Amino acid sequence: MNIVLIGYRGTGKSEVGAILADRLKMACVGMDAEIVRRAGMSIPEIVEKFGWTRFRDMESAVVRDLSVQDNLIIDTGGGVIERPENILALQKSAVIFWLKASVEVIVSRIEDGTQRPALTDGKTFTEEVAEVLEQRISKYENAALYEIDTDRLTPVQVADRVIGLWKNDC
Repeated sequence: MNIVLIGYRGTGKSEVGAILADRLKMACVGMDAEIVRRAGMSIPEIVEKFGWTRFRDMESAVVRDLSVQDNLIIDTGGGVIERPENILALQKSAVIFWLKASVEVIVSRIEDGTQRPALTDGKTFTEEVAEVLEQRISKYENAALYEIDTDRLTPVQVADRVIGLWKNDC
């Protein structure tokens, strides 16, 4: 059984995934890092050269490959929920946790990041986060078995909650 972490950028997926992998002695796979490895270029380069649709195709290929493996912590990209087939594949072999945070907390955590190109044009960074998050909330809710609000929790506290819920579910 896998543990899958979904949520918007800046909700703690990568850091929590690393803690979980250490504590549970499971491998942690960062989907964005795997896409970058396979493509041999950064996400902004992929999007600039091929567009968001091709990036999402690559993401879906990684989902298909990971969903047939076992004992993984899977740290997804924030948009993995954009394609229902991704969630269906992941749900077959995983407990899915939605790590969520408020727009203000997300912005404070990622506003200086350069790993992702803009998802919307002509908006401030905060407006973009709010707009995209609003569009995705129902998809995160529908995909996840559990939700954990990370606004006021440390990554260790979030990992503790994930482990407790996961052990009760298995």
